[in-house]
Amino acid sequence: MKTLIELKGVTKRYGEITALDDVSLGVGEKEIFTVLGPNGSGKTTMLRIMASIDEPTSGEFFFGGEKINDKNRGQARRRSTMVFQKTALFNTTVYKNVAYGLKLRGYSRKEIEEKVKEALSLVKLGGYEKRPAKKLSGGEQQRVSLARALALNTDLLLLDEPTANLDPKNVSIIEETISRVNREHDTTIVMATHNMFQAETLTARVALLLGGKIAQIGAPREIFRSPSESLASFARLENVFSGTSRVLEEGTSVIDVDGGMRIEAALRKSGKVTVFVRPEDIILSKKAVASSARNVFKGKIVEIADFGPVAKLKVDVGKEFVVQITKRSFVEMQLNVGSTVFLTFKASSVQLV
Repeated sequence: MKTLIELKGVTKRYGEITALDDVSLGVGEKEIFTVLGPNGSGKTTMLRIMASIDEPTSGEFFFGGEKINDKNRGQARRRSTMVFQKTALFNTTVYKNVAYGLKLRGYSRKEIEEKVKEALSLVKLGGYEKRPAKKLSGGEQQRVSLARALALNTDLLLLDEPTANLDPKNVSIIEETISRVNREHDTTIVMATHNMFQAETLTARVALLLGGKIAQIGAPREIFRSPSESLASFARLENVFSGTSRVLEEGTSVIDVDGGMRIEAALRKSGKVTVFVRPEDIILSKKAVASSARNVFKGKIVEIADFGPVAKLKVDVGKEFVVQITKRSFVEMQLNVGSTVFLTFKASSVQLV
């Protein structure tokens, strides 16, 4: 994969505050790359440097193989666009908001009309052209901001917490748009988020940024399958249980969790442990499933959350589990709050924190 942008030893300071500390990473052409980290970790600062809005205090930033400096910074800026977390729209129509950047870049009226129409279609806001932008819902305003960026059709699209505090419907539309633009337009996308689920489902590579430093870079499955202490330090891991573990003769361990629940795990460890089970590693069924899986629990659904193509269910089995299933499975099983279900997962799905 050819590299589109690269940071080499980049440090950014604001007075006595170091927002980025000796950061080095590269993002390939046509890649969706996620910068994952808590608030204040330096994610926005990194995106602003990638957008050529801010300059590093030290270190080097390359775009398309060229080192960016005062002479070519304007040219690099035209090849990228950034959608900020806090939506800032003009007090005018949706059409004029999306057309604004195109007018600045000198496109003809016909070209602007075509590009605005296409961008609004991508974010499912076709027909909204004449509506006052500031009277739309928060999610719709964020989609207008995204459309304004997409209309420019730049090589690099930078998204700062694009779905923060939005409802599931708007989250689903924005996530679908991100995937489609990357797939159909070959746009390189760098997304900053603190949403682990989003980082795992949308991107091929993730950089974990903590305190301005890169803690890990790799494929989502590498980072999330066996979370490091760095990831666990900020991430809200689901299905986390603590208890006392004892090793069985066959080599697995049984963990006695407070409340009388026992979890069998494919690990050899005695004493106090904390483990977790990924929501997508749990099989949910309306009847007990005959399988070799060591862990089977019966319970009731107490909460349902819609995440577009998938649903997350909270199931009370004496302890609460979060389970992720496809929307299709959810509909086919006719599930609802109060439904009795069975949870099944393998001993190998139980991971140490």
